[in-house]
Amino acid sequence: MTVKTITTGELAKKVVNHEETLILDVRNTDEFDDWKIEGGQVKVINEPYFNLLDGIESVEGDLQKDQEVIVVCAKGGSSQMVGELLEEAGYSDVYSLEGGMKAWSEHLEPTKVADLNGGGSLYQFVRLGKGCLSYFIESDGEAAVIDANRMTDIYETFAKEKGVNIKHLIDTHLHADHISGGRQLAENVKGTYYLPPKDATDVTFDHTALQEGRDIVVGNTTVKVQPVYSPGHTLGSTSLIIDDQYLLTGDILFIESIGRPDLAGKAEDWVGDLRETLYKRYKELSNDLVVLPAHYSFAKELGKGGKVSARLGDLYQKNSGLQVDDEGEFRKMVTDNLPPQPNAYEKIRHTNMGKVNPDEEERREMEIGPNRCAVHG
Repeated sequence: MTVKTITTGELAKKVVNHEETLILDVRNTDEFDDWKIEGGQVKVINEPYFNLLDGIESVEGDLQKDQEVIVVCAKGGSSQMVGELLEEAGYSDVYSLEGGMKAWSEHLEPTKVADLNGGGSLYQFVRLGKGCLSYFIESDGEAAVIDANRMTDIYETFAKEKGVNIKHLIDTHLHADHISGGRQLAENVKGTYYLPPKDATDVTFDHTALQEGRDIVVGNTTVKVQPVYSPGHTLGSTSLIIDDQYLLTGDILFIESIGRPDLAGKAEDWVGDLRETLYKRYKELSNDLVVLPAHYSFAKELGKGGKVSARLGDLYQKNSGLQVDDEGEFRKMVTDNLPPQPNAYEKIRHTNMGKVNPDEEERREMEIGPNRCAVHG
């Protein structure tokens, strides 16, 4: 008996379209507690597969015989086995997630954000398995990719489908929770790789400085690197304004939270920069700018079609990280509420600097788990 399979792409469509989805996650509970599939209409039951080998009684109360059940494990093997047990017990609509959580971690779901002035378009790529957000601007045959993930072939395929050439690869900061695809993609397409100079003091490769006031032109679209040197998450963190309408905040400002300042071990030093950026620099910008961050932390941040965005003025009303008037209280909030460090974050930073070059399998393992770039008040 072979259980039906569902691809990460098919599951992603269900999640971003807010379809009711029932997942039986059969990984060990500690792995599940650390990281799981989430979405507005996703219900997840965790029952380690070894508890089900002698019978599925422990989950029967949670499942209907004719209900669609998607079984998930680490790599796709155990979920097949559990799926067979469910089918033998009379469950008629069972699927195994192809490649398991390993594959889910690498899936990117593109969603269109907007048409741009001059005929271009702006897309957001949602990495549902890690909460990473990257961006693709296309205009007049050219494209830029911002905060690219490691899976560079996905952007190259997308560019081919759109009939555009990727010219610019931009990282808003030196990433610590995932391996950047920017440099590799730049090599693949013979494009220009931009990195903020204050984050690039230890990198081992050639790059172009991403600096305030030096705009980047993509076809008919101007990406303004202004005003907006915005340190705090890292010393070099730099925001981008696209079409005078969209503010790409990197890991400085999220929809429900703010960036953490400690991933280079500098929390006490950088918390002042973070406050300056959030409470002064961004305040000087138009309230009508649409914030597009580099990460999200909660399923409720996924809007229509999976898009993660919010008006800057609304965030100043609703985001708790922007409501702390007292500087001492802000410092306490940021340094006391730090979540655990991301998995392998030091090695990820060194990989993004070019100091180490892990093989593909190790890169996958380094990235397993959730993003942890935010401070939650």
